[in-house]
Amino acid sequence: MSMWTGHKMSPVLVFWLALCLSGTWAVDRGNFKTCDQSAFCKRQRALKPGESPYRALLETLELTNTRLTLQLINDNNKVRLLLELYRLQGNITRVKINELKPLKPRYEVPDVLIREPPTEPLSLLSQDENGVVLSLGAESQRVIVSARPFRLDIMEGSDVVMSLNSRGLLTFEHLRMRKDTKTRLTQQTRLRYYTLKCTFFFSSSVVFQMFLLLFSLFACQTAKEEEEKVEDGMWEETFKSHSDSKPNGPSAVSLDFSLPGVEHVYGIPEHADNLRLKTTDNGDPYRLYNLDVFQYELYNPMALYGAVPVMLAHNTQRTTGIFWLNAAETWVDISSNTAGKTVFGKMLDYVQGSSETPQTDVRWISESGIIDVFIMLGPTPKDVFSQYASLTGTQSFPPLSSLGYHQCRWNYNDQEDVQAVDAGFDEHDIPYDFIWLDIEHTDGKRYFTWDPHKFATPKEMLQGLMDKRRKMVAIVDPHIKVDSNYKIHNEIRSRGFYVKNKDGGDYEGWCWPGSAGYPDFTREDMRAWWASMFAYDQYEGSMENLYTWNDMNEPSVFNGPEVTMHKDAMHGAWEHRDVHNLYGLYVQMATADGQLQRSGGTERPFVLTRAFFAGSQRYGAVWTGDNAAEWDHLKISIPMCLSLGLVGISFCGADVGGFFKSPSAELLVRWYQTGAYQPFFRAHAHLDTPRREPWLFGPENTALIREVVRQRYTLLPYWYQQFYQAHRTGQPVMRPLWVEYPQDPATFAVDDEFLIGRDLLVHPVTEEGARGVTAYLPGKDGVWFDVHTFQKHNGAQNLYIPVTMSSIPVFQRGGSIIPRKLRVRRSSSCMEDDPYTLYVALNLQRTAEGELYIDDGHTFNYEKKEFIHRRLSFANNILSSVNLAPDAQFTTRSWIERIIILGASKPSKVTVKTTDGQENPVEFDFDASMSVLTLRKPGVNAGADWTVTLQ
Repeated sequence: MSMWTGHKMSPVLVFWLALCLSGTWAVDRGNFKTCDQSAFCKRQRALKPGESPYRALLETLELTNTRLTLQLINDNNKVRLLLELYRLQGNITRVKINELKPLKPRYEVPDVLIREPPTEPLSLLSQDENGVVLSLGAESQRVIVSARPFRLDIMEGSDVVMSLNSRGLLTFEHLRMRKDTKTRLTQQTRLRYYTLKCTFFFSSSVVFQMFLLLFSLFACQTAKEEEEKVEDGMWEETFKSHSDSKPNGPSAVSLDFSLPGVEHVYGIPEHADNLRLKTTDNGDPYRLYNLDVFQYELYNPMALYGAVPVMLAHNTQRTTGIFWLNAAETWVDISSNTAGKTVFGKMLDYVQGSSETPQTDVRWISESGIIDVFIMLGPTPKDVFSQYASLTGTQSFPPLSSLGYHQCRWNYNDQEDVQAVDAGFDEHDIPYDFIWLDIEHTDGKRYFTWDPHKFATPKEMLQGLMDKRRKMVAIVDPHIKVDSNYKIHNEIRSRGFYVKNKDGGDYEGWCWPGSAGYPDFTREDMRAWWASMFAYDQYEGSMENLYTWNDMNEPSVFNGPEVTMHKDAMHGAWEHRDVHNLYGLYVQMATADGQLQRSGGTERPFVLTRAFFAGSQRYGAVWTGDNAAEWDHLKISIPMCLSLGLVGISFCGADVGGFFKSPSAELLVRWYQTGAYQPFFRAHAHLDTPRREPWLFGPENTALIREVVRQRYTLLPYWYQQFYQAHRTGQPVMRPLWVEYPQDPATFAVDDEFLIGRDLLVHPVTEEGARGVTAYLPGKDGVWFDVHTFQKHNGAQNLYIPVTMSSIPVFQRGGSIIPRKLRVRRSSSCMEDDPYTLYVALNLQRTAEGELYIDDGHTFNYEKKEFIHRRLSFANNILSSVNLAPDAQFTTRSWIERIIILGASKPSKVTVKTTDGQENPVEFDFDASMSVLTLRKPGVNAGADWTVTLQ
């Protein structure tokens, strides 16, 4: 939730919120900085390309088996930097730049990398007075370090893959002592003294008087320049009524990267923008600074709730990635030499023989810290995903139930309300797995508590859900009510765990409870204590089917600068400016650890977070925050989640129906149809909106919503298998078309449709009153089958699809096998032992492949090899199931009850053979008009070896 008036708030807070919000439903841009209002961004952006003061001191070069070090010098101020270059396993190059001798240590981001990345040997190929050439292992891959000005080029053969500082925009503002007013006055006094003394001896000298005049002018100009620099926000900065003291002065870092041959770049979430990132020459850069942006606008580079400083670049030859490991406020500028050129302009270039190679230039600017960048060299999209996963980890493997449907509202009023909503789903035969409670369930916004009147017997409520094999999520936010009668507050204060203000006292700000403290989650001992609060004997009323939602963890501070924490607040020795974008990750990390500990390490956690950073994928799910019930917000949910998937965070979704405002029935239905095919599927609504449970919009719309929720549940085996793969490999679950079709330029900017895994293509209907959509079906020699009608379509075409309100265009790739469970029950847990139907979609070669993954759905026993993982394949008219994990042990009661083969021919006979050698006939039907063969009751266990032969 963004700040908005709720119940039980103090009159002062209500008044303050009323002033701030003024009843508007749109973002107040004035609450958030532009680059011109962010002193370091303005300062760095004013630098001109091609004037780099940095050169490499080649005589300082040292090369060990694992790293190269080299000093750089700024010829303007003579400050030296230390460059470190590493070749990492998996085709990754790491570049670190820090001050050689800083006045004090500069912040280096901890806890994001899963380990110190393993290195591989570097070797020197050649060296002269102009630079050095290093081998990156493969014979054709090398790094060229040029000395004057400093520049770093990564080459493959004769091609430049990426250049660093080719535009000369490397900046490293060194830490320095501030020359305070007293020092300046002393210097001026000394100047007057020596002037008078000299005048006494040389008063008759006209030459001296002229010298004195020039010297005075020079001194005044120097003082004026110094004053201007101070005014420019180097040592203190004011935004609106907020002052930032900047005790360490200017400390920004910046570096530019050039990408020859590249026109498409992606990533750096979170922004409400298209998948393909735009050039920023004529506006603000993209901003990465976790913020609670009330009613955010679309299609602009403003910062939102999370920040992952990872960018992917792609063309038909190669995919690369840049991971800028810095947790301070960061701005990213993108420019392109082909930006603005029309298709006709590009054709004209081709006809006229223009030799201009497309190029994208990217510049990263961070307020503090060091330069620590990982260059992921691909060369395929999947290689980049693996490379990034090797650094920051993979998506956590969620409990199967969390892939079902979630019902949420700010707020369900009381236990009776929860019970009534739960019963409503049963009455209308709509499955769901989780019901959610927002902040009003607590005792006066004191987290880890329950309202004693409205939720007097929480265990009774939870047990009622458990009896139906359903679960609950309750919110636990990281702002703690300052109240001496509140156990959590007293503990945190007594242990000294709160973030401190610049004067050393506990930092306090306004949030939902009124005056609130903010636990310092950067501290390991604080996180351990927080985790201990989720124990069943600490979190009274909690049970094993209660999970957690971390909201407001940017952190949101209603009366803070840009609705967040002051940058000069202190986390131990570090300022908040150094760690800001990490705060939300640490909150989710501690919460997930708490859920893990309460079960003795056996149960997989489920934690939803609003704020996030690189590595957040290891701890749970993310949603796109406080969206609105508008068609454009429905559309933007697709590129927002695709962008997150590209940088490791697969478990993403948007509030179905829109958080703010009230959707029309048409918009609500279309949003359910879209959300059911996105990884995290939750409906949520603001407390001031009318109720919108799925059955409140008339029987016809209830039926439409029921149908698409049931579609989600039939596909849970496939969703679960995709998350297992994401957990193992780092590949995104919901992915852009270009990931699977990297050589097809027609896919590069598509963000109104997407793939789930590689085998399902979804083109949601996101236009009001739509009568049809045009979907691009990729794959020149491929085919796609409409999953509803089984109609076959060729790949590499734009297909117009007429739609009605019941339509959601979904296609299965020819050459794939997808398992489904068609017996939908009230929750996923109730379907555990139900049988499977296999959908076999044949390609033009009449072959197909797929997988089936089964485990207990909720524990970590899969790590002990307790699972079933099978390869399903169809070739030469034989469908077989083969064990992919012979050393794994798990049994299932599920069986294969139906096999549907799309694109088939009619057989004369079908038989099934099991491991015991028995061969039995299988009943079948054949629809000649659609070439669909249905095999009935082959009667084999889902975990067994078997073959089905068509004769």
